Amino acid sequence: MAGQILIVDDEPGIRQMLSFTLTGDGYSCLEAGDIEEAHNALQGRHPDLILLDWMLPGISGIDFARRLKRDSRTADIPIIMLTAKAEESDKIKGLDTGADDYITKPFSTRELLARVRAVLRRTMVSEDAEPVSLNGLRLDTQTHRVAINDRPIELSPTEFRLLHFFLTHPERVYTRSQLLDEVWGNEAYIEERTVDVHIRRLRKILEPHGYDEYIQTVRSVGYRLSTQPA
Repeated sequence: MAGQILIVDDEPGIRQMLSFTLTGDGYSCLEAGDIEEAHNALQGRHPDLILLDWMLPGISGIDFARRLKRDSRTADIPIIMLTAKAEESDKIKGLDTGADDYITKPFSTRELLARVRAVLRRTMVSEDAEPVSLNGLRLDTQTHRVAINDRPIELSPTEFRLLHFFLTHPERVYTRSQLLDEVWGNEAYIEERTVDVHIRRLRKILEPHGYDEYIQTVRSVGYRLSTQPA
């Protein structure tokens, strides 16, 4: 089985279409029509990915995504937001919640499967890799944990992979396009602006510990991780 996916959408027809498409590609699916049902579905389960509709009755998908990312039990589950909102500001808002990707309705089944595969693929950093560290910042791929001076911090799967790439390639400058190739897997559906959003989120998480300045912007080029803060 390819993995288990929780579908959270208040429209039964959309849930049925998503489930049919995903099960046809080898995934198993859980379904929820609102946040309460989604919360119950997560009890005792840890799906490989959540497809989460932005507009839901009661608590919105955006608020639920924030809640999931604050909870250590669910923080590592990748999220793809589903929404009819197509403006760039909406996409950035969705990604800023900690979502790993964003699909605008209507979408094709081909696009859906491509994005699901891409997100799941980039959450799988090689577990054979040795832990990497920088001045008290330590990332362990075998336990999928990150700590700063032995204090754990929570990262989404995409931010984990992005930080791992930076730590294993220090002092080199990468363009947004190169980072997409290396971290996101050169998926055609991913926009370069996505890199900026995840860089900003990673810096925000590192900032209280004073490590945000290690990730530096190189004007008109891209980003690098320096072994010394700016």
